[in-house]
Parts: sequence; structure tokens; C-alpha cells
Amino acid sequence: MASAEAIVEWIPRLRRYARALTGDAVLADDLVQDTLARAIEKFALWRAGSDLRAWLFSVMHNTFVNQLRARHATEVLESDDLEARPRVSDGVLIDLEKCLRGLPAEQREVILLIGLEEMSYAEAAQALGVPQGTVMSRLSRARTRLAALMAGEAPSAATLRVVK
Repeated sequence: MASAEAIVEWIPRLRRYARALTGDAVLADDLVQDTLARAIEKFALWRAGSDLRAWLFSVMHNTFVNQLRARHATEVLESDDLEARPRVSDGVLIDLEKCLRGLPAEQREVILLIGLEEMSYAEAAQALGVPQGTVMSRLSRARTRLAALMAGEAPSAATLRVVK
């Protein structure tokens, strides 16, 4: 199967993930386009018989990180400003998308890969290029923070404790 044919079937899943990841249709379309261009260009690096989906999501992850660095947007995505936090007021339902955007990028990526794309921990770890344990801990922190955001609470800052 030619590289373009193999990749085409994954475009809808890549678009869905990109939209959830960026929270913006235009940025998501740019991310998908850049991902597809890079994947076709680097298709020779994909090992036949390995998981093409995980490889494509890995390419998208790396492309997304590069775009964040280029736009210097990490401070916006990980902002702890009170105005950036979604709130519950007058019985208005909290928008899940806004809450997801309130998560740090690394936590949002994991929760979307596991929850939206239904990847296993191992597949998500491969796509993100991190150990499986890192995926599990990021997912746990993301769920805790997302629950706090959904409840309209300011998520507590992570505290480190000394273990003897």
C-alpha cells in the first residue's frame, strides 16, 4: 500500500484529535496539514508491521509541540490566571472544551489519546514518546484537574512531599 493510501484512512481521527487538542478549528486544520506533510515526507521511517496509528499520532504530537514552541504559546495553555479558569455561575453548564483547554498540554494530550482516541496506555506512551508510567501519572493528574475545573473549582497546585 502506498504511503498516501495508508495514511488517508486515519485523517478523520487525526482531525478529531487535533480539534480537541487545540480547541480551534483553524489551528487544528493547520496541525493536521503539517502532520500529514511530515508523515508523507518521513514515511520511510515507519516500520512496516508496526502500529501506523500510533506512529501518526506521534508525528502529530511532535508537530504540535513544535508549533507551541514556535508560537510561544505554552504560557497561554498552562496559564493559572483566575480569568482563564472556567466558572459555574447562574446554573450555566461548564463547557468541557474550555475545561480541557484549562489543562496543561501534556495532560490534555494524554486524556484525549486515552479517552477520545481510545488508545491503550502502551499506545499512548508510544505516540507521546514517554514511558507508560508517565502516561498513567499524567492521566491521573489530568482527571483530577479536569474534575476540579468541571466543578468550577480552582485546581490545587501540585504539592510534593518527602517520602522516607
